[in-house]
Amino acid sequence: MSKRAISTEQIHHPYRPPEGWDAHPVGVFKASTVLFKDTADLHRYRPRDGKSYRYGLHGTPTSYTLAARIATLESAEHCLLVPSGLAAVTLVSLGLLRPGDEVLVPDNVYGQNRYLSESLLPQFGITYRFYDPLDAAGLAAMLGPQTKLVWLEAAGSITLEFPDVLGIVAACKQRGVLTAMDNTWGAGLAFNAFELAPGLGVDVSMQALTKYPSGGADVLMGSVCTRDLALHERLNYMHEHLGYGLGQNDVELVLRALPTLALRYRAQDATTRALAQWMQGRPEVAQVLHPALPGSPGHAYWQQTSSAGAACLYSAIFKPEYSAAQVDAFVDALELFGIGYSWAGPMSLAVPYEMSRSRALPSKLAPGRIVRFALGLEDVADLQADLAQALSQLSAGK
Repeated sequence: MSKRAISTEQIHHPYRPPEGWDAHPVGVFKASTVLFKDTADLHRYRPRDGKSYRYGLHGTPTSYTLAARIATLESAEHCLLVPSGLAAVTLVSLGLLRPGDEVLVPDNVYGQNRYLSESLLPQFGITYRFYDPLDAAGLAAMLGPQTKLVWLEAAGSITLEFPDVLGIVAACKQRGVLTAMDNTWGAGLAFNAFELAPGLGVDVSMQALTKYPSGGADVLMGSVCTRDLALHERLNYMHEHLGYGLGQNDVELVLRALPTLALRYRAQDATTRALAQWMQGRPEVAQVLHPALPGSPGHAYWQQTSSAGAACLYSAIFKPEYSAAQVDAFVDALELFGIGYSWAGPMSLAVPYEMSRSRALPSKLAPGRIVRFALGLEDVADLQADLAQALSQLSAGK
């Protein structure tokens, strides 16, 4: 064959990495098109097993490696990766529910899961109701023939009640209702969602990998894990139809962060417990919400399920004498806390919320304006000093 043009040579260059190349970092394989050896190879059936490749949207060696490692983290058998935590929630609800089905959602659920249930699912003929996650008996009474899925969130996103996980899952198992847990807070470390007690675990565990597994506040990603192959195949069917795909450079960042996951979780957990306990003694604060604090809603259920870990979040309810504007000014006065959503990154965050985001649960909480704190990797003494100076300004402005 005559010499080819430079552009052709660059596309069809013969060099390939040698067999046997290995290094600790996982190689980053980026592809839309996956090449086949010949037409027979093209026509060969390829199971969705994390080992076969047919198109980049469905996975590369890089993303399959991450899926396998997240499955191990969650003590699961199967894992699907999606572009965000919300995408994971959406995949579970759309993959497991059909017209005429009902889903039960905890009243303190992640806001986007609430909006999905209220706004999108009814368009597909799916009904929803909210339940008190601290009342397993009340949840059991709600289960009916149309109830096909119960969501759990441990702990709640803002008010941080820890649910009666054992009671809720047991009630659902007895009635043959599927359970799905948002396990972002636990990160696969605080407890094993598939083995909460002997013979008792959820059917699906999802995470926003955006949070702890990423750890850098620079990646959006989610995961959906299962142990049951038939359930995994139902979810994988929806996964492919929704066209979920990932950028392999983002996958690389999560893979790079996973080895430090446990270290970061423990460090941020320790900082959070210290500051939550300290803030309980402040005169400006009516109530501190953190599952590891005695008196915080669901504390006893946390002790039963996940006393090994408590993540990086706590919320403080300020006394009613402080207006929303004053509490906002307190947040603005913080110097080391960014104002922004998400958590588990290196920078601490603080965000004020309206209590109305949770409908029934405020009866268990003190009245007042709530601020959720996400503790990062700064020194705990520096963070405490920053909180103290901002609280002093709040008190002086009364």
